[in-house]
Amino acid sequence: MSTGLRERKKLKTKAAIQKEALRLFLKKGFDETTIEEIAAAAEISPSTFFNYFSSKEDVVFQDELDPLILAAFDAQPEGTNPIRAIRTAMKSVFENLSPQQDGVMRERIALMSSTPALRAAMLAQFADLVGQVAVLVASRSGGSPTDFAIRNFSGALLGVMMSALFTAVQDPKADLLEVADQAMAHLEAGLPLPWTPSPAGPPQDR
Repeated sequence: MSTGLRERKKLKTKAAIQKEALRLFLKKGFDETTIEEIAAAAEISPSTFFNYFSSKEDVVFQDELDPLILAAFDAQPEGTNPIRAIRTAMKSVFENLSPQQDGVMRERIALMSSTPALRAAMLAQFADLVGQVAVLVASRSGGSPTDFAIRNFSGALLGVMMSALFTAVQDPKADLLEVADQAMAHLEAGLPLPWTPSPAGPPQDR
């Protein structure tokens, strides 16, 4: 079913707000940019801004790709390992990103990693994110989203993804999909460490 004219206009306005907000955040700084400035740049009223985003933080956190990844995840065959399912879903979405979408994603990740207010807000949302991922994982494993193992796995999945993307965004030449997939492969392998114990053992207290 095609998207109606009204919905397309709303999507266009939302994209314009996010584009101008990210431009201003990168130019002036997140804390120094006001909602009034974002609204003026997007040629809307401040009240209209709140029809699309609840706060400045929400502008950075909202991602048009999330629903696509979730849909691709749900489309994976029954019985597929959850990590394998999310890897396949991410590949199917990331491989079709336009240069503009890739640029916006990099800008968002860079802001989240470099702005204390955004890092704090992201950590505050972590528990909710774990719960959302747990629901997805439970649907694959047949368990409950409240099971300790499922929530523990969901937290590890989010932590690995955050670490990978924050690392990748520091290198403009890095392939975000490749780095994210390597992170998922590392998790799937059990997070092995390249570590060899010292033959002398741990240092002794004197």
